Amino acid sequence: MKRDLMEILACPVCKGDLDLEVFEEGEGEILTGKLCCKSCGEVYPIEDGIPNMLPPELREEMAR
Repeated sequence: MKRDLMEILACPVCKGDLDLEVFEEGEGEILTGKLCCKSCGEVYPIEDGIPNMLPPELREEMAR
């Protein structure tokens, strides 16, 4: 995920602004980390450079 994406991303649950926490970065891209909603507190993981912006209930369903 490129940092520029932060300009257009919003929480899918409440449309709030997101904070970025980076765990691993390489070649100008964020490889792992998380996005945290400033309004509702929901957390969205970033894995293999891809932010998982599915609402929590759908994420749980897809994991099964």
